[in-house]
Amino acid sequence: MLTAADGAGTTVGRREWAGLAVLALACLVYSMDLTVLHLAVPQISEILRPTSSQLLWIIDVYGFLVAGLLLTMGTIGDRIGRRRLLMVGAAAFALISVIAAFAPSAPVLIGCRALLGVAGATLAPSTLSLIFTMFPNANQRSVAVGVWVGAYSVGGSIGPLAGGIMLEHFWWGSVFLLAVPVMLLLIVLAPRVLPEYRDPDAGRLDLISAALCTCGVLLVVFGMKKAAQDGPGPAAMSALTVGIAIGAVFVKRQLNTAEPMLDLRLFRLGSFRAALTINMVAIFVAFGYALFVGQYFQLVLGMSPLRAGIATIPAGLGFMIGSQLGPRIGKFVRPAYMIGIGMAMAAAGLLLLTQITATGGVELTIAASLLVSFGLAPVFGITTELIVGTAPPEQAGAASGLSETGAEFGGALGISILGSISIAIYRSQLNASLPYGLEGNDANAARDTLGAAMEVARTLPDKVGSAVAAAAKHAFLTGMHLTAGIAAGAALLLAVIAMTRLRHVPPG
Repeated sequence: MLTAADGAGTTVGRREWAGLAVLALACLVYSMDLTVLHLAVPQISEILRPTSSQLLWIIDVYGFLVAGLLLTMGTIGDRIGRRRLLMVGAAAFALISVIAAFAPSAPVLIGCRALLGVAGATLAPSTLSLIFTMFPNANQRSVAVGVWVGAYSVGGSIGPLAGGIMLEHFWWGSVFLLAVPVMLLLIVLAPRVLPEYRDPDAGRLDLISAALCTCGVLLVVFGMKKAAQDGPGPAAMSALTVGIAIGAVFVKRQLNTAEPMLDLRLFRLGSFRAALTINMVAIFVAFGYALFVGQYFQLVLGMSPLRAGIATIPAGLGFMIGSQLGPRIGKFVRPAYMIGIGMAMAAAGLLLLTQITATGGVELTIAASLLVSFGLAPVFGITTELIVGTAPPEQAGAASGLSETGAEFGGALGISILGSISIAIYRSQLNASLPYGLEGNDANAARDTLGAAMEVARTLPDKVGSAVAAAAKHAFLTGMHLTAGIAAGAALLLAVIAMTRLRHVPPG
């Protein structure tokens, strides 16, 4: 165990490390719910028959609601108790997961995913702020944050694998039931090993600020999603305009109130702003490409859900190893260099994805995913410590909420924007390459999603069906190649930002 000489602050004992394990459970399920649906997309498309817009909402409404509520939930945790909020969220998460597993239609599933987002928003800021409360020793806290990041990566890797096992033997809704026993275990163990913490001087929660924050974030995210999917139409621009206006009112209120929900003076710090930006865009890169990999394995290469899940294990291991090596290397290497090298590795992996084809590419895709995950893992830990460590202890919940808001905002936008670009390219390519004479209903269904196209191909005569399947796979890969290239460009831009904006931050 680390000693006091290893960093500033008092060292901790077994209870705190056991508490960290409980917090890691919450992170694991929270992350797993973001990725477990990736392999279920083909079955959901076949059974519930969602439109392309509904399918995107099923995937990303969870992240949207989490993003909109994280800052509010972090502030609530500072006031009512972070452990209490964690337990309430865990109970709600378990109950809604059971309902989602038996959703009879796409709209009902979207509603369940939205409620899971509300419950999930209570988990992330509670876990991170409790870590900063439990581990005052700098080096121990760095290790704990590494475990926290690692738990997310374990969830990301277990999600597809466990989901693949469930989908191999049960229906698509069974993937939601994976969260139930873990959440119940968390509820039992949390009172035994986790401390309760609330800000003793916190005033009452500013409900107006909370409403402004939530509405502003949701409207901006919705407007960006709508613009990316359907173009900058009246609905998208109206949502963006109103959302930005509400955000401006929120900022003005925080500056003029004696008890702000968020201390905006944190944004005066250059390292805080840079870390928040890097963290958000890195999540954009990570989640933006992950959606395509699962569909590529199953719908393009024809792998079973179980085999596709197994193929994602190396990427999860890359996150796990990278998140644990990061704090150790960070004692000797400046954060700017670690982030710069990590993002360059991620960009190299994304560029590899632009080379895969419809007739092979399993090994190349696994290698690319491993590079991306290993490069990104230390980035998440470093930026999280810079963001939350800047805030005073009594505002750790709000700062954690802000950190996670940026992360979820980036993840939701990654799935939404890159997913929408991919769909637009898919439809454009398919319009020009579908076999002549294909019936109107079949043609419309094939243009909707890759899963629908493969379903249509199975119902057609062999020659026509093979032509539809080949055209759909080619169109999907064209979109995937372009979005991977966009994500690679974003990763390289982040490397430059880190090297210039964080070069003054010392190692450790």
